[in-house]
Amino acid sequence: MKNFAKIAILFLIALLLWDLAVDSSDFMSFNIDGDEVSGPLGAFLGLLFAGGGVIIAGVVVLVVSVVLAVVFAGVGVILLGALGVAAVAVALAISPLLLPLLVPVAIIWYLVARSRKTRVVAPAA
Repeated sequence: MKNFAKIAILFLIALLLWDLAVDSSDFMSFNIDGDEVSGPLGAFLGLLFAGGGVIIAGVVVLVVSVVLAVVFAGVGVILLGALGVAAVAVALAISPLLLPLLVPVAIIWYLVARSRKTRVVAPAA
């Protein structure tokens, strides 16, 4: 398989060189204000302008990502604060309704804590 890959790559390079040597009129061409620029200069200018566009797009994406990170971080802090306030408000609203559930829990907690005190005190004496 490695041999086949090498042969295929060499064949494709040979086809590319053959196309460049035989038919040299297929260079890139583009229009600037109605004037057609073609040939090797057109290919060079096309690559230069396309590369410049890619660089500008990269800078724009970087700036937008930084702005979005700052905006979303601010929104996240505000959202976490609002969720905290809402949780406290809900806990205050529900607490009278939870009193019947908290009484048995408090009794069990007291009994367990009392039994722990007696276990801790007994070995020390």
